[in-house]
Amino acid sequence: MLPGMRGRLFAKRLMDLTLVLATLPLWGLVLAVVALAVLLLDGRPLFFPQPRLGRGGRRFVILKFRSMTTAADPLARRPTRLGRHLRQHGVDELPQLINVLFGDMSLVGPRPLTPDDFQRLTAGNPRFADRLDLPPGLTGLAQICGARGAAITAALEVHYTRHWTPGLDLAILVRTAWINLVGKRRGTRPLPPGLA
Repeated sequence: MLPGMRGRLFAKRLMDLTLVLATLPLWGLVLAVVALAVLLLDGRPLFFPQPRLGRGGRRFVILKFRSMTTAADPLARRPTRLGRHLRQHGVDELPQLINVLFGDMSLVGPRPLTPDDFQRLTAGNPRFADRLDLPPGLTGLAQICGARGAAITAALEVHYTRHWTPGLDLAILVRTAWINLVGKRRGTRPLPPGLA
């Protein structure tokens, strides 16, 4: 654990709770409207739960709005009527605000991985294991930079861990909102200096 990490984690949790509780009427309404739309257009189940790894490797269940069909064969699954739009604008991830409230996740941090993906990616890039030092996030530096590949993602997450400030989290949240508004392909920002 980096020096001062305990205090930084406390400040991060306090910021998460402040922002999530302050905006609860807004995102709660959006969740209700999207849940109703999924139910009417795509049917049940409304949510797609999946085990992921949190801080220190603790397992938890992440929540997403279901955006794919439910064929028994995973290779046969396709986006639902709403699914493509939900994913394009990140709306399928909104139920994870409940995970933030419960303390499983933070608003900003490394995206949580399934146990299998974590093992596979860490085997090819040991620095990937450093992501477990922080709570996973709804969004992160790798997401707003449109990072592709384990090596650059790991480098961005180390950069985030070492340079974290409340201001950096706010900047990432603002950029995430912009990306979700204009679409993931148009809103990403350049990589930080030294990582490009």
